[in-house]
Amino acid sequence: MSKIDLQGLSPEERRQLLEQLQREEKQNRQDRREAYEALRGEFMHDVFVKVEQVTSDVTGFKEWIDGESESFKKVMAEYGQTRFEDQGSYTIVDGDLKLEIRSNKVKTFDERADMAAERLIDYLKEYMKQSEKGADDPIYQLAMTLLERNKQGKLDYKSISKLYELENKFDAEYAEIMTLFKESNVVQGTALNYYFSKRDKDGVWRRLEPSFCRL
Repeated sequence: MSKIDLQGLSPEERRQLLEQLQREEKQNRQDRREAYEALRGEFMHDVFVKVEQVTSDVTGFKEWIDGESESFKKVMAEYGQTRFEDQGSYTIVDGDLKLEIRSNKVKTFDERADMAAERLIDYLKEYMKQSEKGADDPIYQLAMTLLERNKQGKLDYKSISKLYELENKFDAEYAEIMTLFKESNVVQGTALNYYFSKRDKDGVWRRLEPSFCRL
């Protein structure tokens, strides 16, 4: 681009030049924005195509291994002529491969927990009004946080259990609400966790972790 002699331009020509430069800058910004948004759209599309496929594969694998492990457990029971089918946790080793299956009881609450949660929210709101710190009261914030539900809309067993530890911070009404929570506690079912290991060349078992957190 040739150098422009601004001194030789009339005021009108300078105005026109300024407007032209502003239009070009605006167009450049628009071009950069459109390029960015196009790249963003392409990137997000590629990511979610893959993550949806991985999610589908993992879901299928979980369903497959649940069925296969249950079938193999029956084979083990028949082979050993034992009541092995009643056993929840066990380990299978074949050469350099090891599969550990761990069974855990899943605890949850019945409908009484919903009643207790409603009572506790009302109780905490009154507590907040009487507190000098109001909604900034750390005990109020902690209790409300522990009442948050998961993505299935269920109360978290571990979080509710932590509410029991706050009984000495409140009065008899709070303790009564905690009793209702405790009475609503039930064992919902069994959760199976699978752990995969492979022995390395030094004979050391190395865990195979199909998880972002372990990579």
